Amino acid sequence: MKTTTTSLLLFVLVLLFWSPLSASVGSVEDFLQCLPLQFHNSILKVTYTPKNSSFLTVLQSSIQNLRFASPSTPKPLAIVTPVEESQIQATVYCAKQHGLQIRVRSGGHDFEGLSYVSKVPFVILDLVNLRSISVDVENKTAWVQTGATIGELYYGIAQKSKTLGFPAGSCPSVGVGGHFSGGGYGPLLRKYGFAADNIVDALIMDDSGNIRDRTSMGEDLFWAIRGGGGASFGIVLAWKIKLVDVPPTVTVFTVYRTLEQNATKLVHKWQYVAHKFPDELFIEIELVANSSENGKRTVRASFSCLFLGRADKLIKMMQEKFPELGVTKQDCSEMNWIESALYFAAYGGYPDGPLEVLLNRTYTDRDHFKAKSDYVQKPISVKGLEGIWERFYEEDVNTSVVMFLVPYGGKMDRISEKAIPFPHRAGNIYKILYFVGWDEEGRAASERHVNWIRRLYSYMTPFVSKSPRAAYINYRDLDIGMNSEGNTSYARASVWGLKYFKGNFKRLVQVKTKVDPSNFFRNEQSIPPITS
Repeated sequence: MKTTTTSLLLFVLVLLFWSPLSASVGSVEDFLQCLPLQFHNSILKVTYTPKNSSFLTVLQSSIQNLRFASPSTPKPLAIVTPVEESQIQATVYCAKQHGLQIRVRSGGHDFEGLSYVSKVPFVILDLVNLRSISVDVENKTAWVQTGATIGELYYGIAQKSKTLGFPAGSCPSVGVGGHFSGGGYGPLLRKYGFAADNIVDALIMDDSGNIRDRTSMGEDLFWAIRGGGGASFGIVLAWKIKLVDVPPTVTVFTVYRTLEQNATKLVHKWQYVAHKFPDELFIEIELVANSSENGKRTVRASFSCLFLGRADKLIKMMQEKFPELGVTKQDCSEMNWIESALYFAAYGGYPDGPLEVLLNRTYTDRDHFKAKSDYVQKPISVKGLEGIWERFYEEDVNTSVVMFLVPYGGKMDRISEKAIPFPHRAGNIYKILYFVGWDEEGRAASERHVNWIRRLYSYMTPFVSKSPRAAYINYRDLDIGMNSEGNTSYARASVWGLKYFKGNFKRLVQVKTKVDPSNFFRNEQSIPPITS
């Protein structure tokens, strides 16, 4: 497509004032002219640049962390929202030809914004329009495109069956692309493991535009994209998943206990029993700083349960294994599995309502936030827990201070740590997600809250896994390895690589070197190839 002199001048001026990136205007112009040559002019209808009035709307449509929505955040030079695979091929070809990096976005929940932020010239490939779901009830499988959300997947399954489910997360607006490729877990993990444990095929595009399934990509690459971060190896277009059986009736409850209601001893006891419960029982804890009835600050522990069975059986189990919690039948609600997915979504901040709430792609309670993760292998003492509460009370922390304790055990103990890249299996009794959110604008507010969570993370060092101190790739944390020394990218990457993947990091590097030796698909914490 030829561009007039006037429009080119306008485009140049917009780029000069818009983008803080160092790309030459020529490379951007060449990229945009390349797209219709590789596809046809219709691709420009799904391509947005800063000169489009809807550019910011499209960019911000799935940004979940407002830390990366400020005017100073580096912006893409273009956003492509393909409606078919050949448009993705054209985008990959043209970006590679003209020296632009690609960031692939499916839901925008990545904690450090790596799917839509880069410090080098880049374009966003937003797969929001590629989200078809095809459920095969007879064979208990489904194909789901990368741009679909967890909520859309759950809803699609429920339209075909009330006794089939899938062990993914509880936040409906998370895109399956990033969720699955980093592992992905939810309330069914103790019964069925991670989402990535239940993937049986996939379609991936390489940097030459070739599309391969499990057979043609080979078992090494298929292994790597199920928990190793798919964005390191190519563009995963779709996943074939194995659906799991769920009973017609499940039971949920959420009970709240403050420190004045013995929360410390209950959390302490939970550490000894939650990972030993039968596989069908999942009880996680949410710890928040809160105000008690007398107006004083306290810590509230929310014990939230999914049980794959009826309430009578659950109450009997709780009386035998965790009587201290004092759960009664009045605390319990029976429902089907898809209703429990909506229940956990509401528990996580989504509005209550009909099942169609699961189709909402935008998490309405967006905030600035920073998060970190840990794995616990031995119960933390009462004194250690009390030290956490003290840090929750620090004056410079607002009310959006949360720790999630997610129990392991069950199926997680029986899957080899080498089965997929996600290695944190037997020996871990629970995982911790630390989260601090704030609504204040500005760098000072950001630094204050980020520094607080770093201090909490430092305090937790004696209580969590060691050599390495493990972390979860889907809770990506750019603090890891930030101050590490190393003469090569591989040496730096091995710092966070060992935390995320343990011994599986070496195999991931080998796969990367084989399938993407030029390192076209990369971000700040992508798997590096071995360079000669």
